[in-house]
Amino acid sequence: MANTNHAKMKFGAFLAPHHPIGESFTLQLQGDLELVALMDSLGFDEFWCGEHHSTGWETIASPELFLAAAAERTERIRLGTGVVSLPYHHPFHVAQRMVQLDHQSRGRAIFGSGPGALPSDAYTLGVDPMLLRDRQDEAMGVIRRLLNGDERFTYECDWFTMRDAKLQVLPIQSHLPFAVASSVSPSGMTLAGKHGTGVLSVASTSTAGLAALPLQWSYATESAAKHGNEVDRADWRVVLNWHIAETRDKAREEARDGLMRWNNEYTVGTLAAGQGNIYKTADEAVDAMAFGKGSAMVIGTVDDLVERILELTEVTGGFGTVLGFVHDWTTRTNNLKSWDLVARYVIPKVNNELGPMHESNLYVRENRDVWSRATKAVVAKIIENPAAHAALTKQQEATRKAQTAVRLAAHSALDGETSPAGKRQTAATKKATRKKAASKNAASTIATRKKAVSNKTASNKTASKKTASKTAASKNTVKKAATPKTVNRKPAGKKAAVRKSTKTTHSRSRKS
Repeated sequence: MANTNHAKMKFGAFLAPHHPIGESFTLQLQGDLELVALMDSLGFDEFWCGEHHSTGWETIASPELFLAAAAERTERIRLGTGVVSLPYHHPFHVAQRMVQLDHQSRGRAIFGSGPGALPSDAYTLGVDPMLLRDRQDEAMGVIRRLLNGDERFTYECDWFTMRDAKLQVLPIQSHLPFAVASSVSPSGMTLAGKHGTGVLSVASTSTAGLAALPLQWSYATESAAKHGNEVDRADWRVVLNWHIAETRDKAREEARDGLMRWNNEYTVGTLAAGQGNIYKTADEAVDAMAFGKGSAMVIGTVDDLVERILELTEVTGGFGTVLGFVHDWTTRTNNLKSWDLVARYVIPKVNNELGPMHESNLYVRENRDVWSRATKAVVAKIIENPAAHAALTKQQEATRKAQTAVRLAAHSALDGETSPAGKRQTAATKKATRKKAASKNAASTIATRKKAVSNKTASNKTASKKTASKTAASKNTVKKAATPKTVNRKPAGKKAAVRKSTKTTHSRSRKS
């Protein structure tokens, strides 16, 4: 389901802020300014910042100052004061600051006003709470005249005075947009109708405020008719609480601890003076606040938020902008990821930006003859050329054969696995395979044993040969030891000659 209205839903953020005590205020401001810059780059339409002076959680005192800094970091996102508490300021000062903001933002300022949300602020400034809404009404009329560039005028009342007042510089926008904060009571809507302004429904973050929305717009239209004005639903902004992640469980896990702290310490423990539900566990808090009946917040997925926005659109009769309430329920990284998911997936779905893409895809899938004709035209040109035609025919035939082979193989495998005969054959094949493998293993084992025996026999033979060789060598050694020592003798001829010589000598001796 998507938004079927012709006008697209706008998206933005509302920064009160609600920052838990504990973080550096300097770094809080820088983090908030970085968030504005991110939202500008993601394509969000509006960013609103409030004015508060007490409680420790809501620490921005001047939305104009903050938004002027944001203007230097952004290019297209519109910047709204959400809201300037008019009973605390001289109307002439407010008008001048808004003119300056409009120029510093190059015509992107939106003037949002209210009576002052925190009783502690009014007490500090010495303003009777019973006078707040009447003073807002009075100041709005004066500021409108100043921003319109009317002739000089004097105005005196019990809380401010102007003499011959006229702005020396006018806004860039010829009609600088106005918006009035509205909660559960009809006063905000009634004031919007009286002055013909837009509406900022800030109480829709609560269950009671959400339940009051269907009746709220009727107060504005009745008041507008009474004062001769018109109000446009496109100028109605509804604030919602959400945290988005890829899955509902993940969103729950990321937000539950911070949600419980926000409820227990601030919204109930501080703002409501302890009148409300104080939860003992984070799971109890998230179950009751995000998943209970009539829940005013969405902790879940992209589709969960899309569904909630479209439901509200139908129940209220339609509004122009949905603003996400900026909170610190989870880590900074998870918070930024949540805004990223909204920009990438929620906004396109709500505004039916994806419809033409889906239609185009469906058209191509269901009307193949539209583009198959182009293929036929190419084939016709190929057929006109004999060589190209022959090559195409050959290629097509090869493709058909390959496809047929693949199909046959697939069917054969499927039939073989599913038919009874195939199952028996498969079982038999597996059995034969196992038997063959076992036989192969047995043969291998036998061969291995034979080889081992052969190796052992050869080794024994080699050892025997070595032993025999050693034995023979030993015998030869013994034999040599038993044989007498050989006496070197002279040859026989030499011996005879010696004996002859001896005889001759003896003979000569006798003759002498």
